[in-house]
Amino acid sequence: MIKEYITRQHYLDRIRPYIGKDIIKVLTGQRRVGKSYLLFQIMDVITASDPEAQIIYINKELYEFDFIDDYKSLLAYIKDKAKGKKNRYVFIDEIQDIDQFERALRSLFAEGGYDIYCTGSNAGLFSGELATYLSGRYIEIKVFSLSYIEFLDFHKLQNSPEAFLKYIKYGGLPYLINLKLEDDIVYDYLKNIYNTILFKDVVKRNRIRNIAFLERLVIYLADNAGSLVSAKKISDFLKSQKTNISPNVVLNYLSHLESAFFILKVRRSEIAGKKIFEIGEKYYFEDLGLRHTIIGYRQADIGRILENLVFLHLKRSGYEITVGRIGEKEIDFACEKKGKRLYVQVAYMITDQKVRDREFGNLLTIRDNFPKIVVSMDEMTGSEFKGIRHMNIRDFLVSGF
Repeated sequence: MIKEYITRQHYLDRIRPYIGKDIIKVLTGQRRVGKSYLLFQIMDVITASDPEAQIIYINKELYEFDFIDDYKSLLAYIKDKAKGKKNRYVFIDEIQDIDQFERALRSLFAEGGYDIYCTGSNAGLFSGELATYLSGRYIEIKVFSLSYIEFLDFHKLQNSPEAFLKYIKYGGLPYLINLKLEDDIVYDYLKNIYNTILFKDVVKRNRIRNIAFLERLVIYLADNAGSLVSAKKISDFLKSQKTNISPNVVLNYLSHLESAFFILKVRRSEIAGKKIFEIGEKYYFEDLGLRHTIIGYRQADIGRILENLVFLHLKRSGYEITVGRIGEKEIDFACEKKGKRLYVQVAYMITDQKVRDREFGNLLTIRDNFPKIVVSMDEMTGSEFKGIRHMNIRDFLVSGF
């Protein structure tokens, strides 16, 4: 199977230690973030080291695999293709479209002799009963849309203000390398992706009937990305718009959007005691280009956009993230990875002393010695203020943080 692609080394490096190991590899992430092409890259790595590899490939987005609709037909197809063969590698793309797929995976795992890789566009893929079915038998690797470094690589651009503007306007879906980066062309494509995610991965999968409310909810989230919200707050807002929806229904719909990896939720925590607050959280978008198809790209939203970008960068880097609170002050991102912490404050521009006091002052109230950074669009950065670094956002996005 010959496919042209640009290698996404970060993900290959994460997957490589598990190739050939007795564990199911699962790539999850929003539709169109490049999971399918990662499968092709893994296939090439395998065939390069094992010329006798027997590759069995199933893609549920291709009509030729429509007949594989449940675990029995999945098992029958794999067994037929693998008959009498050794070195068997199974790749299943969009496995959530196969009914009770977990039964087939458990059977193949128990039989042995299969190295299994699959992708899914639903966060609930291995939750609940499925996790019990396959407990300890799989490793999940989350795939995101392109990072800023990948965007520059894919589009053959230098790190410049002009390249950064393209990134924040159009987002990081890999297919954009095939399109001219102009508003009409890009947003027509992204609108189709948005509709597919909304109607296939949210409405159809969860049998949602009130589609009009779902669309209003998405608009509300796009307008309030990075703001503290709650189900009750959303419900009250909708009532003011003559739409009567209970907080419980709001919670369900938010959960469905999260499961499709369309939005990502960040809870609040008390920095001193690490207490997690149950009410009030922030939502960010997996891809900013998709967010802009909903309400448009607006310069007035630049603060929200930068915050969303920084959040995604930290998430890709493997941090567990909360919105920090210390007293009455808020820290945009309190991050933790491997026992170490990082605190990040995001601002558009540090325009005067009042803004400086607020952004740096919030971080100064934290008494531990872990790194603290203010990220902004200011070009003249690189300085420190009482141990707190000030970084330009483009530098931050290409850094090791």
